[in-house]
Amino acid sequence: MIEKIVFSLIAFVLFVYIFLFKMIRKNDTSYLIIVLTQALGILMNFIQIFFGILTHAVFYVLIYLLCIVFPIVVLIIESRGFNFNEIFYSCIARFFIVQGNNKKAKSILISIVSKYNESYIGHKMLAEIYEKEGGMRKAIDEYVKVLDIRKNDYKSYYKISVLLKDLGKKDEAIQMLKKLVKQKPDFDNGSASNILGEMLYEKENFKEAITVYSNVLKLVEGNALMYYNLGLSYSRMNEFSLAKKAYEKTIEADDKFYYAYYRLAQISLLYRDFDSAEHNFIKAASEEYEAKAYYELAKIYILKNKKEKAIIYINKAIENDSQLYEKTKNEPILFCLKNQIIKKEETKNENPLSKKEIEIEEYLNNTYNITKKLNADRTNENIKKFKWEK
Repeated sequence: MIEKIVFSLIAFVLFVYIFLFKMIRKNDTSYLIIVLTQALGILMNFIQIFFGILTHAVFYVLIYLLCIVFPIVVLIIESRGFNFNEIFYSCIARFFIVQGNNKKAKSILISIVSKYNESYIGHKMLAEIYEKEGGMRKAIDEYVKVLDIRKNDYKSYYKISVLLKDLGKKDEAIQMLKKLVKQKPDFDNGSASNILGEMLYEKENFKEAITVYSNVLKLVEGNALMYYNLGLSYSRMNEFSLAKKAYEKTIEADDKFYYAYYRLAQISLLYRDFDSAEHNFIKAASEEYEAKAYYELAKIYILKNKKEKAIIYINKAIENDSQLYEKTKNEPILFCLKNQIIKKEETKNENPLSKKEIEIEEYLNNTYNITKKLNADRTNENIKKFKWEK
């Protein structure tokens, strides 16, 4: 009996404390559900004492949970700086999200952030819902509030950057990414640094892009895409020996990265290393680059005086992309094959290259043509000089 009295006293004290100091003092009716569950437990306890019913073990456990465990858990959670009601209702909102009822979830979350303006959970969940629904501006607003509450939420920095990029506000996105990368360059296995590098590359800030890629690759090894993008940046800076190393690192990380083989082949052509170019063009002959790789191989085989192989590869190229037929007729080095070229039915590459890939390919091709002309001019000058000296 004494045990029952002590239990009832503790339960009553907890009830009064939460009712007066949590609900009444804070003027927060969100605690009503806690008070009601406590009241139910106390009522069941009194029924046991005065009427001798509800004596099954299940009821004892239930009363203990409602009167003691539940309120103590609430007090412990709040003593550590968390708001129990905020957590409780956000869990309900999460349930509605899982059920696909975003409208109801938003209603609950808006109530949370209206009542608790500093609710990290509420603002973040709202931002995620708006983002999924395509409300990018609303999502950005909520993520900004999240960062106001928790400055080191790197994921929110990243989300804002991506949303700004998608909205076309690239300068603002770059500034956000720079802040994030400065604090945590290896965030999400380097994905933030990679996006920043790509955006700097688009703005032709190649030197800055190289710095970003180089810094993150010291922390994140084996990222083929980042090595490849580093190679592109070096290529645009005409640092071809460094670009070559970056493309080789790309292939070490992913030996199926066919774009890297194609870039290596183009750089080999710049150095007139036709054996290496041949090897890499063969490796690069994937769906995207199959026709173009065959076209370049045909030119290499002409230079190597392997006309039969050149005929095979130029016809393979045209078979995969009929648009190369006209290009072949205008390529001086392939004039000797004009009678062996077979015109095919119109075909086109079903895996078109991205704008970035087209631009870098043209840049390296133009660089090759310039170096070829410079070499030819230098050779002619040497011949003239030799004749004059004689």
